[in-house]
Parts: sequence; structure tokens; C-alpha cells
Amino acid sequence: MAKAPADTIKYNIYADITIDGVVEKPDVVGAVFGQSEGLLGEELELRDLQKTGRIGRIEVEIKTKAGKSIGILTVPSSLDMVETSIIAAAIEGVDRVGPCNGKIRVTNIEDARTQRRIVMVDRAKTLLKKLMDDEIPESGELTDEVRKSVQLSEITTYKGLPAGPGIDSAESVILVEGRADVLNLLKQGIKNVLAVGGTSIPPVISEISKTKTTISFVDGDRGGDMILKELLSVADIDFVAKAPQGKEVEELTKKEVIMALRRKMPPKQDKVSNHVEEKNYPVKSYIAPKKSASPEVSSKLLDELKDVKGKLTARLYDKDVKVITEIEIKDLVNTLADVQPKYVVFDGIITQRLVDAASKSSVEYIVGVNKSAVTDTKNVNIITDKSSK
Repeated sequence: MAKAPADTIKYNIYADITIDGVVEKPDVVGAVFGQSEGLLGEELELRDLQKTGRIGRIEVEIKTKAGKSIGILTVPSSLDMVETSIIAAAIEGVDRVGPCNGKIRVTNIEDARTQRRIVMVDRAKTLLKKLMDDEIPESGELTDEVRKSVQLSEITTYKGLPAGPGIDSAESVILVEGRADVLNLLKQGIKNVLAVGGTSIPPVISEISKTKTTISFVDGDRGGDMILKELLSVADIDFVAKAPQGKEVEELTKKEVIMALRRKMPPKQDKVSNHVEEKNYPVKSYIAPKKSASPEVSSKLLDELKDVKGKLTARLYDKDVKVITEIEIKDLVNTLADVQPKYVVFDGIITQRLVDAASKSSVEYIVGVNKSAVTDTKNVNIITDKSSK
């Protein structure tokens, strides 16, 4: 009895067998061939199909219990979908096995190629994982070695202090504590960085703060607060940025560095800065009183609010009330620092979190449907749909 090659099998027919009596596997196979003979015509004669390999070996698993035989029948097929379905229907026509009444019910016709693809994909995943496990450590070590070499070649000194290249030509400078912090920021592609060398701030820091925009970037711990207080007492600091609580600047990832610098704020808005006794240089204030919008502008903003209602979006406007961009509400808070709009109109409720974010950017007006639990407007003007009625 010929067996179809595994790579030519397209479908597998599965059927349940129930027979009122005790029979063997050859009895079932013989019944399938015998009762389908002449039923389907010469082109679909089971015996001929098996001889040519278009139907594979019919497999039978059968058990006998309490005078009855039950089991599973499997028929491999390399015929097309329609012909395989016809063969399956013919197999269901078997009603006797030997002298016993029987019933065969097809439960499934499975695409064998799909199963082979699943096995192939699973194996490919295993091989890829092994390849990645083998390659990444070596590649990572090589990358780290090259990166470290570049960092060490880029780090310079500025009047005796560890620094990134080009401090003289930079318009702004980021002040960090030590050499390790400078190296980490160079690693993240930030080069306008200068180390202050601890709490004993050298005079050069005071001098450079007079001519450049200075950003103090300190650790998120008590040591960072101490350095910040000392800096604010001797230098003219424009902005304060902090590492996440409990972390040091030298250990931050690129994403954490970028987020910390995006959240920088004028010293007057920082809790530590507010307790500093001013000495040689008064701390700059960057929060100017915000003027009220004209009735024409207020009316236009409320008209814009009507337009965005139901869209779940926010529109950001420049000082001329021209649209800069329109974004989803969920992205509003994180976008303010990047876009620096003057007016914000959105289809939502104004919260304290939004007001806090707006106060750290250039936003003067927020227009929304309503407001909720806003206890401190932080000099940001608020207009709501309800307040205009």
C-alpha cells in the first residue's frame, strides 16, 4: 500500500469511529475501500488514488470497550480542497464494518501546510533567539568599547574643569557635578556640559553664568539639592533640571536625560531654589504677569472650542492665534514643552496637572469644556465653555 510523501500532503481528514462490535484496524480500512468503491467514479477511486500517492496510508487507532469499538481515522490527501472534501463525505458513508453496524463522522479537515508553517515559524523563533543571544553580548561590548573611546576623546577641560567640546562657542551650558556626569551626557550626544566639581563652586562658574544661558542639572538626592543651593547663591542660574528622585545624572539613560532637561524650570519655580539666600547674583525671574486676552481673541478661542468639540483633540496656537498643530488630548501635557504655544484649546476638562505643565511653558490661556480641582492657576488664564455663559 503506497504512502504519499509527507511534503506532498496538503490536507489531513480526521474522523471519529463508533462500531457496535469488536473489530480490528484492517476491518475498518477494508470497509472504507469497499463501501466507497464505484461510488465516486474512476477519477476518485480510492484504491487508484492510493496507488498513485494522491491519497496516503489510512491510519486507524481503535480501542474496544464493553463490546464496542471506538477510535480515530486519519486520511492524508494531496488532492485539492474540493476533491478532498468529496473523499471525506464518501468516508462518512460507511455504515458497516464487517458484520457490525458502524458510524464514521468527519470531525475536521486540516490544512497540513498551515501546521508545517506553524512548526517552521516556531523553529525560526528558536533559531533567531539563539542567534541574538550569541551575537548581542559581543556586539554590545564592541559598541561600548568604541563609544567609551569616543567619549574619552571628546571630554576636554574648560579653565581646569571637565567639560564637553566647544563650551566657548555654545550659547548655553549645562552645569553638572563631576566628570562622570560629563561623560554620561557626552554618551547621550549632549556636548555643552561643564562640571562644577562639587559644592565648592569655582569662580569660573559665576563668570560663565553672566554671559551664557546656564542650566543646573543636578542629582535627584540631598547632595544634588546642596549643590543647587550653592550654585544659586554664587551664580546667575537660568534654569534648574533634576534627575529622577534617588538617581544620579551619571547613571541616567538617554530618555531620562532628555525628559529631565525638558522639564527644566526657572529657579523661582523650584522648591529648593525658593529657600536660597541670594548673595552676589539675584536669581532671575522668568514668570512675567500674563496679560488678559482681548475680547476678540477670547471670542475666537471659544469659537475654536466649538469646532474641536467631539473630536477629542487639542489645538495649539501661536501669539497671532494661528494653529501650530492639532494633537490627541492624551499627548497634550507632554507636547507643551516642545511646541511652546501661547493658547491651548481642547475638548476636555482643565486639570491642575495641565495647568502645572502649561505654567512651565509659554502658555497664557487654556480653553476647555470645564475645569476640575484647579487650586492654583499659576498665572495661567483659564476659560471654560461654562464660564463664558
